[in-house]
Amino acid sequence: MAPAPPPAASFSPAEVQRRLAAGDCWVRRGARLYDLTGFVRHHPGGEQLLRARAGQDVSADLDGPPHRHSANARRWLEQYYVGELRGDPQEPVENGAATSVETQKTDPEMELRLKVVDLDKDLVDWKKPLLWQVGQLGEKYYEWVHQPVSRPIRLFHSDFIESLSKTVWYSVPIIWVPLVLYLSWSYYGTLAQGNVRLFKSFTSEYSVVVRESMFPGLFVLGMFLWSLIEYFIHRFLFHMKPSGDSYYLIMLHFALHGQHHKAPFDGSRLVFPPVPASLMIGFFYVLSWLILPEAVGGTLFAGGLLGYVLYDMMHYYLHFGSPHKGSYLYSMKAHHVKHHFAHQQSGFGISTKLWDYLFHTLTPEEQRPKTQ
Repeated sequence: MAPAPPPAASFSPAEVQRRLAAGDCWVRRGARLYDLTGFVRHHPGGEQLLRARAGQDVSADLDGPPHRHSANARRWLEQYYVGELRGDPQEPVENGAATSVETQKTDPEMELRLKVVDLDKDLVDWKKPLLWQVGQLGEKYYEWVHQPVSRPIRLFHSDFIESLSKTVWYSVPIIWVPLVLYLSWSYYGTLAQGNVRLFKSFTSEYSVVVRESMFPGLFVLGMFLWSLIEYFIHRFLFHMKPSGDSYYLIMLHFALHGQHHKAPFDGSRLVFPPVPASLMIGFFYVLSWLILPEAVGGTLFAGGLLGYVLYDMMHYYLHFGSPHKGSYLYSMKAHHVKHHFAHQQSGFGISTKLWDYLFHTLTPEEQRPKTQ
């Protein structure tokens, strides 16, 4: 017979108020208390929106308006559970620590979800590297990987290999922006010589001279093409559904992108580490060199490389930043959060929604009830 779980901690309204006065952000759902202090920066609606509800019952906010929170969002909330509110729920306390008329207990459906985020009972052993375990999940993997947790991930046994699989966000501009500048300077100089021609390998009579005045257009075109490549990679490679009986394909999916969906706020895994990024960047450089004259392909590549840098920086900001409501970044953050927590098979654009519009993969808009 399994031992009974330890009793939940309990807090009086006065204890909760002391936490709030110290700057913590505690909320409750009925009698259940949650410490969201470490999450306020990541809240999709912005930090101020969450802090404004400190000490309050957020049950109605979970159901909306402005929108109903997804099952994954509710599951995510349970990771911050700290205990039960003690005392009379009708007793008035500042900041709303206990103002509900009725104490709500967790509904049975939520109790089932709690098992999903119980890391001691999870399908994998979180004390060991995950990469070698996920392949054994089989058909359960795809559902498991889209049930996010708030904790860092370790992939490999080797400390050295593990260090190559993650990085800090600022490594991306430090490493790749100098290369963008060098390639731009080099290929602009080549184009300025007036010796570069398009279609020369097919016909010399109708070949087109590519002059340095075309450099800005080619560079911007490269950035634009990267946004399309970004979309296709995210949709068709990162979100492929591996077969349940393919151990190694599941491992590959988890290493490429599944780890990010499982731990979306692991700050060391939000941008591409330099070593795997070098392989991808090298592939696209060689491809551009094979298809086009070196200076033309190189200019497109330089623009695409800058597009990649902006994409990675924007992706990090969408997870950790708090953009102003109504701004472009606010819209993209909401778009990306829906992708993580509710609609994993849509909303693939990170830097733009353009390709989601064109290929009909926008995250669905929530239907709001009509007011009478």
